[in-house]
Amino acid sequence: MIILLDVTIVAVSTALGYLLRFNFEFDLIDNYNPLIGIGVNATACLIALYLTKSYAGIVRYTGLKDGLRVFQTLIIAHSLSSVCNIVYNFSEGRNIIPYSVILISFLASFLFLFQYRLLIKNIFSYYGKIYRKKNNVAIFGAGQMGIVTKHLLDDDYRSGYQVVAFFEDDVNKVGKEINGTNIHAFNKLDEVVAKHEIRELIIAVNKLSVERKNEIVDTCLNYGIKVRTVPDLNTWVQGELSINQIKEVKIDDLLERDSISIMNKELIDQISSKTVLITGAAGSIGSELVRQVLKYRPKKLILLDQAESPLYDLTTGLSNEENVYPYVADITNYTRVKEIFLEHEPALIYHAAAYKHVPLMEEHPTEAVSCNIIGTRNMADLAVEFKCEKFVMVSTDKAVNPTNVMGASKRIAEMYIQSINALKGGSTSFITTRFGNVLGSNGSVIPFFRRQIEQGGPITVTHPEITRYFMTISEACELILEAGCMGNGGEIFLFDMGKSVKIIDLAKKMIRLSGYEPFKDIDIIFTGLRKGEKLYEELLADKENTLPTHNQKILIAKVATPNFETIKHGVEELEGLLTQHSDLALVSAMKKMVPEYKSNRSVYEVLDT
Repeated sequence: MIILLDVTIVAVSTALGYLLRFNFEFDLIDNYNPLIGIGVNATACLIALYLTKSYAGIVRYTGLKDGLRVFQTLIIAHSLSSVCNIVYNFSEGRNIIPYSVILISFLASFLFLFQYRLLIKNIFSYYGKIYRKKNNVAIFGAGQMGIVTKHLLDDDYRSGYQVVAFFEDDVNKVGKEINGTNIHAFNKLDEVVAKHEIRELIIAVNKLSVERKNEIVDTCLNYGIKVRTVPDLNTWVQGELSINQIKEVKIDDLLERDSISIMNKELIDQISSKTVLITGAAGSIGSELVRQVLKYRPKKLILLDQAESPLYDLTTGLSNEENVYPYVADITNYTRVKEIFLEHEPALIYHAAAYKHVPLMEEHPTEAVSCNIIGTRNMADLAVEFKCEKFVMVSTDKAVNPTNVMGASKRIAEMYIQSINALKGGSTSFITTRFGNVLGSNGSVIPFFRRQIEQGGPITVTHPEITRYFMTISEACELILEAGCMGNGGEIFLFDMGKSVKIIDLAKKMIRLSGYEPFKDIDIIFTGLRKGEKLYEELLADKENTLPTHNQKILIAKVATPNFETIKHGVEELEGLLTQHSDLALVSAMKKMVPEYKSNRSVYEVLDT
């Protein structure tokens, strides 16, 4: 049917070409045998259709590429007609069809062929909108991204969306309209919702602060409106937005903070053409550090982790990088790690390997001491022996006034790093970075809540008053690199974690973002604080204060530097206790090294009395 219609249109366009060329004077037209010319053009079109298969496109989904294919078909068809003209002129001394008629036919054919395809597309779209139930949606953002989003939803009759309003913060746009759709101030949301029964709102703004995004989402949730968001322009497939890319807003988007981008000359000079070693390279922080360090083109990047499968997955994704050397190794195995140092002689070390889960380490203190303390000591001692330039340790806010084994083990590791840096004549600068929970990291609360919601609940929260700090993995790693660059040795750098988040509020918002009502559709139950868990995390101990740096998101904690011999002796005592298999004796020794360590909801509370 499409072939027949296309050939007919070319034939009619050719006839129109004759009429226009000779001003509808039929006597002149008869002199050129128009039927032969029409037949030649139609035959040429048939051949061109076979070559380009422009008839194969589904007409109701016609787009720019289909228009280009029609154009290509007509170029071939009318080129063939011109060739026939040349051959006929060579044998008979005249043209079989005037070139002016060929040109008019080409222009008219393209207009008609493309327009009838668009007409059919619009008819399908129109009747699709009539007979398909549509959800009224609004778009926040009446800029270019908002306009593209509206056109996308309007043109796809399968989308199930009908854009009925725009919302804007820009007062210069409020009160105007785009293609018949009015632009409103967001504070008029209640009036517009009442008028149009809006079910969803799509945020289509390229750069919107996280604070403003939270305000919009909270307001919409109060009205029972689902919120979706259009991704950044850079992520559009081949520069075009598709409906599948419009996603529901996730809690991760609302906990993020305004992004930072670090690419200063000092950082480039520090990493470029150097051998860099990352421990815990397959973990949440380590793997992101790997990706960010690679941007600075190190000479060699050594990846060390005892988790075989995650390390394999990481290196598979880096198969194009020739300077990456993965090693399955345990940092508690001094001999094994020394072999790696002997082979590569790293200049920079980012030490992210650690056991981090509080309840598990409370039950297995020997593992916390072995990995977090002895492993850190091994790495630090080797850094001194091989005269590494810098050693950057990733610590945690749980090391501040620790109430659990994990936090205490990280605090002792911090103390060892500080004390070894204070030794005279050392060529290695030891730096510690300290921050809170990381969004999306392995075992974090958000994926845990998400799974519980998918299973229909309930969501389990330990305590109604518990709060936590959050930051993104990429931001944490950027700040680790920056702190490592600015540090001279001995500092404990604190990261600005923003405001602490109440976990019960986090759970409620996640439930509402999923389209449910807290305590009605999905219940929230309180299970009680786990072993060693705090209600509120701290970034500073009582006797600590801070100094600013040139980066407003990074502070330096002013802490007393421990005596190396004292700390070294304490670590050796802990190492000796590992073979005695007495958790009480081991934790007791940890409490002697960290006097502020007071257990909470743990069997080790007996040691505090």
